[in-house]
Amino acid sequence: MPTKATDRITSRETPSVTWGVNAQTGVLTDVLLGKPDHFRWVPLNSISAVNQANQQTMGYKFDRDKALHQHQRMVDVYEANGVRCHFVEADEGLPSSVFTRDSSFMTPWGAVITSVQTPPRRQDYSVVSEFYRNAGIPIWKWVTADHFEGGDFVIAKPGVSLLGWAGDRSTKAGAEQVAGWMHDQGWEAFIVPIPPQFVHMDAVVVMLEEGLALVCEDALPGYAMDWLDKHGIERIVVPYADCVKLGGNIVSLGNRRVLSMAHNVNINASLQQQGFAVTAVEYDMFALGGGGVHCSCHELRRE
Repeated sequence: MPTKATDRITSRETPSVTWGVNAQTGVLTDVLLGKPDHFRWVPLNSISAVNQANQQTMGYKFDRDKALHQHQRMVDVYEANGVRCHFVEADEGLPSSVFTRDSSFMTPWGAVITSVQTPPRRQDYSVVSEFYRNAGIPIWKWVTADHFEGGDFVIAKPGVSLLGWAGDRSTKAGAEQVAGWMHDQGWEAFIVPIPPQFVHMDAVVVMLEEGLALVCEDALPGYAMDWLDKHGIERIVVPYADCVKLGGNIVSLGNRRVLSMAHNVNINASLQQQGFAVTAVEYDMFALGGGGVHCSCHELRRE
């Protein structure tokens, strides 16, 4: 009987490659995912809170078998596009560790283990740090100044990073600590506070290709728009109504290919009009729980 994709590559079987990213565009070769074995809906963020408050009215219902199928379909898309999938082990006490964007982020110098503020996720560092140790991937830094989560770290282009904080997830102190590390390496690190309903910067700004990003302009102050313009980053605009449903939370696979979600009808159409090849998967079991496909991955390596 063939093995599932989630059984194929474990942390101890990681191929010998040079790890790290200096951009969040380019061809994605290796991605870190979580195993969804223990995933369930828990109080996670403002998006999940609204969805769970509307469960009875909207008819939302968690279906574990459906969630496992949807996650496997996402893995299949990565593998069909030549991306090696690596996995953080599941833990019964960490139902949301499947959202690997937040518990760490990758830099040119190795991984940063973050400090997650949300109570159900405060121990996520344990399984993700175990992955890096077993895989032989260097851990560069640990966030120790209050809280900072990987969803708030965006590489706009090599040498230039954009950091967000909303207070109830990443905090100003955490963002400033990370920014200091980047400055020490000669990188620009621009910090922008965002409203809590957007949760993380990766729901607001997602790089698609060099010099092009999905951006929810409603979530950012004017000076942030000026900063993007200064760095020559053109924008495909994500409307507010789509943004708070994780409409911009997609993954660039490189070469104008993107992984998106089926409910992102408007965004997917906009991307296709711009010449992107869009693969959209059903992912509502996770999106209703507070995280999209971008929340569910972290790039370990790009060409």
